[in-house]
Amino acid sequence: LHANMGSTALFFLSLFTIFSWISADASTTSDLLWPQPSSMKFGTAVYSIDHDFVFKASGAGASSNILRGALTRYQNILFDVPPPLRPSGNSAVPTGTLPDLMVEVSSDDETLNLNTDESYTLSVTGGKGSLTAQNVYGALRGLETFSQLIYGTSDDGRAINEVTEIQDKPRFNYRGTMIDTSRHFLNMKTILTHVDAMSYNKLNILHWHIVDDQSFPYASITFPNITAQGAFDSVHVYSQEDVAMVINYAKNRGIRVIPEFDTPGHSQSWGKGHAGLLTPCYSNGKPDGSFGPINPVPDSTWEFMSSFYKEIAQVFPDNYVHLGGDEVSFNCWKSNPDIQAWMKKNGYTDYSKLEEYYENKLLDLVENLNKSYVVWQEIFDNGLKIKMDTVIDVWKGGNWQKEMDSITKAGFNAILSACWYLNYISYGQDWENYYKCDPQNFNGSATQNSHVVGGHACVWGEYVDSTNFLTRMWPRASAVAERLWSPQSVTDIGSASVRIHNQKCRLMSRRIPAEPITGPNYCVYEWSGE
Repeated sequence: LHANMGSTALFFLSLFTIFSWISADASTTSDLLWPQPSSMKFGTAVYSIDHDFVFKASGAGASSNILRGALTRYQNILFDVPPPLRPSGNSAVPTGTLPDLMVEVSSDDETLNLNTDESYTLSVTGGKGSLTAQNVYGALRGLETFSQLIYGTSDDGRAINEVTEIQDKPRFNYRGTMIDTSRHFLNMKTILTHVDAMSYNKLNILHWHIVDDQSFPYASITFPNITAQGAFDSVHVYSQEDVAMVINYAKNRGIRVIPEFDTPGHSQSWGKGHAGLLTPCYSNGKPDGSFGPINPVPDSTWEFMSSFYKEIAQVFPDNYVHLGGDEVSFNCWKSNPDIQAWMKKNGYTDYSKLEEYYENKLLDLVENLNKSYVVWQEIFDNGLKIKMDTVIDVWKGGNWQKEMDSITKAGFNAILSACWYLNYISYGQDWENYYKCDPQNFNGSATQNSHVVGGHACVWGEYVDSTNFLTRMWPRASAVAERLWSPQSVTDIGSASVRIHNQKCRLMSRRIPAEPITGPNYCVYEWSGE
């Protein structure tokens, strides 16, 4: 599946799923699907799919390279990846053969943003298959659904049950995962495999927390010394080519990449390669050798920020960038005599106002680069003036419902991550807690609910690297994916338990090492490693 990553010599044992008895009826056919579509109707016919099956494309978007790449990928998934196997003795006899799926894409617009239409309609009936979508990204979501409906027969063939009609669209337009590559470096194969898994779950935002206190693995063009001094070493770095590969790989799967460069806190690695950027801390009237947040006072800080974010705006094409803004300690600022003098000169007495000064200058700078921004909730909590298309990320546990209520009541868009920190692990079926968490569960008005644009699952990297990232994330993130895609009424844990196990096995069949999360169970062929 990763032809552009080099070697294809790795051999995986065939991995595929065993499902309960699948006859041509809605209750069992729907067990194949994750996330559950908005509406679905199934018939009683069964169609075989042989190796002559083809995808066909029509409409204004038929020539899209994104669509062409997707059709090739899904052709490989249909015939190179073992499909779910129906137990012998329960086989329905095919009533015909499905020769093709006609994929009609109305528009050639490949713009990918918060307003992109990902809806689609799918039918397989009368011996004909039809997938229609407004744009290529809706087609991608429909192709994933189509691929999930195909199962194996007892004679090693493939079949699909009649689909009278599936009409589907996401409940939220912001459905993401957050990866942390500062605490531990994630290799490129892990990141790209994760992007594949996101597409199999209809997620569309990769929030890349690329740098932090611990390391600065982003290879800056403008300030290469920050990378040279701030990364763990010269190997643990994402080159410009790496970053471009992630962005392009993700877009081809309908996934936006939103980078996070968190300041003024969480920036210790920045200062190692750029003298004067961080605030020198004082003790007993003298510098003590330690440094605090970025120093908001000198002009040199803003000269640096202007140049750096100009680069980020060019490298990352998405119209949003995550600016962080969380967990800023004032202790070092309070100890520094230069900052004390500046505050006195400018009539500042509250260090939260100094933070506001910093953030407002940064927000203006980024806005002047024609970028919008996502920020952690502290920016809102501290009363900063921010433009109305800001997306505020609610991450603090406790009473997140009150926070969502306050943010949306003020007219801002909000995303939730507070109840989806997947780096925390516990014994048992913790996925159920993620599944039950609904970002609109705060008794808001219809207007407030319209400002809830989605959420994202986070895996912070203190104890996660490429050895355990994928198993930590998957299929637990699948629970979040269904909550963000499917209708609000889709809440039945019993149904979800069957389907998320099926999805776990499907992910393994597609070379994602997804861990067991529903208790004792099995897939026909277990993970064999690489």
